[in-house]
Amino acid sequence: MSQDKKGLAWIIPIGNELLIGRIVDTNSAWLARRLTFLGYKVIRIVKVPDDLDEIVEEVRRGLSRAEVILTTGGLGPTYDDKTLEAVAKALERKLVLNEEALKMVESFYKKKNLPMTKERIKMAMLPEGSKPIPNEVGAAPGALIEVEGSILASLPGVPAEMKTMFEKHLQPLLEERAPPRKLWECSIQIKGVPESSLAPFLEEMARKYPKSYIKSHPKGHEIKEPILDVRILSASESLDEAKKLSEKIMNSIEAEAKRLGGEIVSKSCKAPD
Repeated sequence: MSQDKKGLAWIIPIGNELLIGRIVDTNSAWLARRLTFLGYKVIRIVKVPDDLDEIVEEVRRGLSRAEVILTTGGLGPTYDDKTLEAVAKALERKLVLNEEALKMVESFYKKKNLPMTKERIKMAMLPEGSKPIPNEVGAAPGALIEVEGSILASLPGVPAEMKTMFEKHLQPLLEERAPPRKLWECSIQIKGVPESSLAPFLEEMARKYPKSYIKSHPKGHEIKEPILDVRILSASESLDEAKKLSEKIMNSIEAEAKRLGGEIVSKSCKAPD
């Protein structure tokens, strides 16, 4: 694996329903937060439709640029569930019946006294060389494959299924490979300073401290009763260094807010959980 991919992550949520706004993509936000706290840097979240060529293109792009590529959605029994077919095509591998995955699917439907059909067998068709990821909540197994130093995992779109599979089966693997990166988060709430007034200083801080993520979240009215939450997430090889960096930035923001006539309502620091 090339060093420029090390520690980078790419998330690909798949489904027409995401692009037309019928379903809000909460999966990507959840995965991005988990990956960040594990020490990875998420560089793309790209929604794609249930279109074979579109999925193939995005999977290939992800593999060329990231160490971890996660897809969500498109693992079901219907004709428009094309994720694993696309992954196989992107890798130039065959889509084959995986016996371990088939047992998982058969076990799920046996408990419900339902017969196996070609549509249900379809959920056990995985890219050649991949390992099935058990789905303790639903029917469709996920698929995990390592290629050219990258981890490519396909997870269901149903949030409960996706979260369980990630936590039980994928997170331990990612923890083993995660970069030596510790995180510390500080937050400060400011009253009486419009976001637009503090924005130039926050931009300056972001340029000065590239290892930190600084984001403001306005509340209340921008002019009449401005309230601003500012969060600082710092990363370093040591927790002590990440802590010092976040707190240094928070103290600088506090001083600037007071200079602008603001009042500090609250502030706190902790390791993200």
